[in-house]
Amino acid sequence: MPEPGPAPDSEPATLPESGDKEALDAYSLAVMRAVDAVGPSVVAIDAHAPEGKGPDRRGGPGGSGSGFVFTHDGFILTNSHVVHGAVHIVVHFPGGQRYVADLVGDDPETDLAVVRISAPRLVPAVLGDSSEVRVGQLVVAIGNPYGFQATVTAGVVSALGRSLRSRTGRLIDNVIQTDAALNPGNSGGPLVTTRGVVVGVNSAMIMPAQGICFAIAVNTAKIVATQLIREGRVRRSAIGLAGQNVPLARRVARFHRLPFESGVRVEAVEPGSPAERAGLLVGDVVVAFGELPVRGIDDLQTVLTDRQVGVGTPLTVLRGVDIIRLEIVPREFKAA
Repeated sequence: MPEPGPAPDSEPATLPESGDKEALDAYSLAVMRAVDAVGPSVVAIDAHAPEGKGPDRRGGPGGSGSGFVFTHDGFILTNSHVVHGAVHIVVHFPGGQRYVADLVGDDPETDLAVVRISAPRLVPAVLGDSSEVRVGQLVVAIGNPYGFQATVTAGVVSALGRSLRSRTGRLIDNVIQTDAALNPGNSGGPLVTTRGVVVGVNSAMIMPAQGICFAIAVNTAKIVATQLIREGRVRRSAIGLAGQNVPLARRVARFHRLPFESGVRVEAVEPGSPAERAGLLVGDVVVAFGELPVRGIDDLQTVLTDRQVGVGTPLTVLRGVDIIRLEIVPREFKAA
């Protein structure tokens, strides 16, 4: 009787060598196409602080990062924390060209800024639609980590719809999470698809973690950039109160048919503010602004956009166990 042969599944499954090469080539070609498309638009940015504010207290580099040209006439997107408060900004291109840039405007609330240079033959990056991005999609980041100019990293979109807190404390919504490696100096650079279309502005990483990085969605960036170019700032509304998130008693929330069991308790009311004129009192709990429920401070900040400036809006508050409806007219927010 012949010896039995090996079981059909005894050998480890392997892909043909040609298949490995084809897969590798396809991945490499996708990344290279993205780099070729957007690479000429990516710049390194050196921002110099006012005199007495730099590391040597004589006015020196206040920050460095990345950015990318997005119009033919020299507008460049970057992060606010790269250029905020700078008095002298220099932009470096991969080919060695350098230009002094003017700060058009920056918005710390979304960590976005626009600077402008005067230079010939600029190649602007194409801004895409971040609402079309999908989890698992291949993305490429280009920037200048630790001064290593035009560094390319690749990864996938790890998650969508994240929230990231800006340095001012306001929540930035619809943030893209990626595992494309980012390091200090990548800030402000583009996150692009394999077609070289920008879907995000690289902004932050979690330092102790591996592969948890974030980019501001390009749809947010387009709105902010438009306002910065037009007005040099982003208009938002304010109502003049200090508050904190508090839970509501379940029976009270159910009795008033509130959609959430939390709100914003008023801790202080600014004299002469819209909140004072509307009749808000310390201890009131804000539970709705207009038709939108307010679960906490982040919800309240989200609804206070430029469209609310000067517009009377119903404000629903819980005073004790009673629901009170007030009329409030937000004013324009003035950054400190």
